[in-house]
Amino acid sequence: MLLADSAQVADGKLYILGGGWSVTGPDPTPSAVAIKVGVDWHEFNSNHHWELFLEDADGRPVSFDTPDGPQVIEVRGDFSASAPDGVPVGTPVDVPIAVNFGPIPLQPGSRFIWRMVIDGESLEGGTVAFTTRPTPPIAEES
Repeated sequence: MLLADSAQVADGKLYILGGGWSVTGPDPTPSAVAIKVGVDWHEFNSNHHWELFLEDADGRPVSFDTPDGPQVIEVRGDFSASAPDGVPVGTPVDVPIAVNFGPIPLQPGSRFIWRMVIDGESLEGGTVAFTTRPTPPIAEES
């Protein structure tokens, strides 16, 4: 998993713009989570369900106020993989996933974690953390 300004999937590849950061803000800005899932050959041709959750430093879901009330920040999807033609039996396949977000109003000066769960399990490498800068002090006029 990698944090980026923007990401997309095309032709089985991840295209990443402004990737690899871990500090943002304090103002809300668009962002993306670029994910590469390795699928072992024995998991081919099966449907897999993924979920991506934004949590605070204490592991609690992050939410923000909307006209419909508080909404947690989470995304869900499904994928499957199959063996490419001509590769040896047992060769794993990478499944790229790009999740883009508009500006999310996050608490300045705080730590957050994106956590990915696949088929109900948290996997090694399934988190990426970042920090929001504190709000700069307002300059006093002299």
